[in-house]
Amino acid sequence: MERDVALAAVFEPVRPPTTFEETVERLGTAIRLGLLGPGIRLPSERDLAAELKISRSTLRQALTTLVQSGHLISQRGRGGGTFVADQPPLAQPGGDLTSDPLGERSRAILDYRVAIETGAVTLAAERAGKPALGRLDDLVEKMATATDFQGYRRADMRFHVGVAEAAESQRLVAAMTEVQGQMSTLIDLIAHPDQVLTRSNAQHRRIVGLLRRRDRARATRVMREHLEGTEHILAGLLPPSVAKINR
Repeated sequence: MERDVALAAVFEPVRPPTTFEETVERLGTAIRLGLLGPGIRLPSERDLAAELKISRSTLRQALTTLVQSGHLISQRGRGGGTFVADQPPLAQPGGDLTSDPLGERSRAILDYRVAIETGAVTLAAERAGKPALGRLDDLVEKMATATDFQGYRRADMRFHVGVAEAAESQRLVAAMTEVQGQMSTLIDLIAHPDQVLTRSNAQHRRIVGLLRRRDRARATRVMREHLEGTEHILAGLLPPSVAKINR
């Protein structure tokens, strides 16, 4: 597969700690912009993982996510491999990998979320009592056993509001409720592959464990990684029509 400068940027090494989510964003954005056109076959898993400097298991999870979202198709047997779908979501002409695919309004929501979520988890690490932590444990289990996305998302929203409740701040609870409603507007626009939900809930579980240990610094760092992961997934999977909500 011949590569110009823009396409070469797609295959630069991916940075930790959000390697899975950034790989989804990188490939999803390249497909949406037409840098990886319909029918193009991706390099083998071994070669692509080596180029991106990520593990093959992480790459496989990212590819599975993009297959489930309709960006890629996987074919077995002779001549098989991973190919860009015949009708992938495509952006308007003139885009590039350095532009913000989320748009100004979406970016404002995500920035607001960072401020509220990291502030809430910082205070929760200092103040969370056993009842609040127990409720968070229950919500993690509800997400783990959810049979559909709506059930998962209800528990997910309740979890993040629960972190604000654990911080014992009514203002943060109100702000968290507001930002979760705004996030739903964005999240409802994308596919919800199982790989993404599983990894997201693993971070939820880690956060609760860190809150229980009163580890404020690590809990805040994991929450920030969790939020960055969501941003990468949104940027990679949002359809071109997202521009309508950013006007």
